[in-house]
Amino acid sequence: MSAIPLGVLDLVPIPSGSTTAEALHNTVDLARRTEHFGYARYWLAEHHLNPGVAGASPAVVLALTASATSTIRIGSGAVQLGHRTALSTVEEFGLIDALHPGRLDLGLGRSGGRPAKRTAEPRPTTVPVVDGRAPNGLEIPPRFSFERLANTPRFRLQQRLLHLPGAGPQDYDEQIDDVLALLRGDYRSADGVEARAVPGEGARVQVWILGSSGGQSAAVAGRNGLRFTANYHVSPATVLEAAEGYRAAFQPSEHLGKPYVSVSADVVVAEDDETARELATGYGPWVRSIRTAEGAIPFPTPDQARARTRTWTDADRALVADRVDTQFVGSPARVADRLEQLQEATGADELIITTITHDHADRVRSYELLAQEWRRR
Repeated sequence: MSAIPLGVLDLVPIPSGSTTAEALHNTVDLARRTEHFGYARYWLAEHHLNPGVAGASPAVVLALTASATSTIRIGSGAVQLGHRTALSTVEEFGLIDALHPGRLDLGLGRSGGRPAKRTAEPRPTTVPVVDGRAPNGLEIPPRFSFERLANTPRFRLQQRLLHLPGAGPQDYDEQIDDVLALLRGDYRSADGVEARAVPGEGARVQVWILGSSGGQSAAVAGRNGLRFTANYHVSPATVLEAAEGYRAAFQPSEHLGKPYVSVSADVVVAEDDETARELATGYGPWVRSIRTAEGAIPFPTPDQARARTRTWTDADRALVADRVDTQFVGSPARVADRLEQLQEATGADELIITTITHDHADRVRSYELLAQEWRRR
């Protein structure tokens, strides 16, 4: 199983009692350490209006991690195209590629205030899921409705703050086409005017599409022959349809001759199961803060997390059950077994690991233990 590469997805979490500056220093340190541990790539997510997450600008943090590392691929997981233009995105990543050529992954996502309208309906998976399990036993929980978040005052505020007055997001398919054309250097407007993205044009970046279902993102990635990431850590219920939808839509391109899928997973590893469970105690309250549109809270200590959950209702527990139940927590062997199960069920070519603990040293150690176990397999 060591032939399946492992990557890192970092949200730049801010633990309780910590600061944005400390979170950034931790990210730079983790990038250095995971490069040494043998991880294939280091991705940074984009989130806004979250008190417990400092990853508001992947390009800015990427510039910091690129300067602190030398071999690991670095990238976005993902840039939120719902409030960006193709040109600004290509130019930002072109600047980084100019100093760190050939190491950059440009991961693109639909999110960022884009309307929920779909131009491609998700393809239901053909894999039989019985009693919440795939045939090999991987847990596939009930689907979570993200529409409840889109209808909250906080989400509407985020849309207002991220968009210029009167502006709306471009059609996603067209936006991806524009990104690719600007990178190639053959962009032409509808009336034939060319645009040259300098920096950006000719940048040696790998373009990825990240998606949580088999809908538009999977279809766009497949149609353009791009690499695709299915987000088990965000929407475990739809990971099978996402991977399957992408493969069904795939057309060979200059980028790829055959489909290439990575799958993300939330992971906490420690020397033994009990210690790992203790380190992961804050995960449930942290997920709840996101799903109630409170915004991700600073990641709590285990004691702080237990204090929060004492007053939880059944509805609170149900709100986070799919994420808590599909977080891979335990000893190195236990977690590696579950990752192998995820890889087998999805046919993943690569796995992306995201880990959050309150103490930075525990997070570093989790990645180290997993890498050691993975190499032994």
